[in-house]
Amino acid sequence: MKYMKLGTKPDTFYTEQAVRSVASDIPADLIIHVNNTKYQLHKFPLLLKCGLLQRLCSDTDDGEPVPVALDDIPGGEEAFELCAKFCYGIAISISASNFVPAMLAARFLRMTEHIAKGNLVAKLETFFDSCVLQGWRDSIAALQAAWRISGWSESRIVQPCIDSIVEKILLPPSKVSWSYTYTRPGYTKRPHQSVPKDWWTEDISELDIEVFRSVVSTVRAARMLPPPLIGEALHVYACKHLPDPLYGVSAPGVNGQAQSSSTTADAEETIAKQRRVLETVVTMIPGDAGSVTGRFLLRLLRVANYVGASSSTRAQLIRQAGSQLDEAKAVDLLIPLPSDKQAYDVGAAEAVLEHFLAQFQRPAAADERRRMSVAMEKVVRIFDEYLQTIALDGEFPIGKFVDLAECLPDIARNDHDGLYHAIDTYLKEHPDLSKADKKRLCRLIDCRKLSPDVRAQAISNDRMPLRTIVQLLFVEQERTIGAGGSHAVAPPNRASVHDVSGLTAIDREDEPAPTDHKSDVHRPRRGVHAERAQGEAAAMARSLSASTKTAARTERTAEERGSRLRNN
Repeated sequence: MKYMKLGTKPDTFYTEQAVRSVASDIPADLIIHVNNTKYQLHKFPLLLKCGLLQRLCSDTDDGEPVPVALDDIPGGEEAFELCAKFCYGIAISISASNFVPAMLAARFLRMTEHIAKGNLVAKLETFFDSCVLQGWRDSIAALQAAWRISGWSESRIVQPCIDSIVEKILLPPSKVSWSYTYTRPGYTKRPHQSVPKDWWTEDISELDIEVFRSVVSTVRAARMLPPPLIGEALHVYACKHLPDPLYGVSAPGVNGQAQSSSTTADAEETIAKQRRVLETVVTMIPGDAGSVTGRFLLRLLRVANYVGASSSTRAQLIRQAGSQLDEAKAVDLLIPLPSDKQAYDVGAAEAVLEHFLAQFQRPAAADERRRMSVAMEKVVRIFDEYLQTIALDGEFPIGKFVDLAECLPDIARNDHDGLYHAIDTYLKEHPDLSKADKKRLCRLIDCRKLSPDVRAQAISNDRMPLRTIVQLLFVEQERTIGAGGSHAVAPPNRASVHDVSGLTAIDREDEPAPTDHKSDVHRPRRGVHAERAQGEAAAMARSLSASTKTAARTERTAEERGSRLRNN
């Protein structure tokens, strides 16, 4: 940052018994109160340059110290002391960090050219035009300081700073010659490396949300930058000011933590500020496709859930995230509940999926249909991984899990490997499920849509119901016969396969437990069913194989007999 030095005398201000004074042989004849600080100073240097003090002290007696209250001076004690030191000729340094309070205090004290030539206001205005507005970080620092002190009311500083910042943002990256902040992962600064297009996004993320919105809106109005670049600026700002609830953010009073009323008030104030930032960022998202990523939208949805954003904000995020769900990962769908960060809002994830599926109900061109088909394959994998994560919750109700699994239509899943892993995880984490619930779960799996490796794993999985294992064995038998390439052997009828497997499962699983074996009392019945299932299923497979071979031999004998008759 650039700075300006004024005055040459050494600093002789000191504090004694909570009173600020300046070392001098002349007794103080001016007492000034600024908030809680008392100053004992002299009329001679101050009244020469301060029009306000001239007016306040015009009717006073020269013999007594004059008390003056300046509690409403902008910038407080520090700004007043800078102006006082300037009057005494004491050396001061002005930079973008203290320029704004010094300027506002000098204007308040009427330290203008009308009062004295070469006064402080004129010098600060020259510094502002020639140094602050010419620098990148200087403009940002001055803008932020002016906003925090006076908001939009100080337009003589705020608007020129905004114009200077926007002008620099719109310059081609090749013309950027000043230093900037850029800390993206994987980016290392090398000599002569080209300036990235989003070089400006991190520095303006330091601004308050209202000023940030003004800067970004002005940049968008120029229509010189692509929407994804605007979206990147929003992403950087949100990541800086909106912590992700998925990673360790807890609401006030959660998890039984005792908090004082002041701490709770501070936490509520923080959440209110985050809510304001979130809702402002959401309104600024460009409507152009691809301006922000699906992962970023889901992150904003998690924050919206945590801070209690308006229903319209949540609805907009759900709609936009649904249209870009194929860009997400399974972890992005984990949306913690505000009251319990260990529990997830599955309703929000379900709503996002519904908005994604709604796209397929609209007519589309062939190219768009192909793109949507690829997107569906990605979403299926994402959602099945999400189901697997949800299944780890030991208290997650089975009815809700089944409803979630059925959110995707049957035609969407080309394979059921992911669904199988999710259901197997649920069975593993819920060992006390009833037989009916296990059947209800496994009925969702289409055994013909399992890959050979997963099918083999499922056959040997003792958590699977017997009905499912028998169906898997029949499917495996069909695949084996089909792979043999025999045209003489017809595959088993699918209806009979399911009928037999269903009857076998019902007969075996509903069979009353034997009463003469004491070992059943001490051994889980899941193991008994698994042994019976494997033995009976193997016997059934051998029976199918034998009947298939007999049919093949019979047909070959008939063919040979017909051949001999023709030869005769």
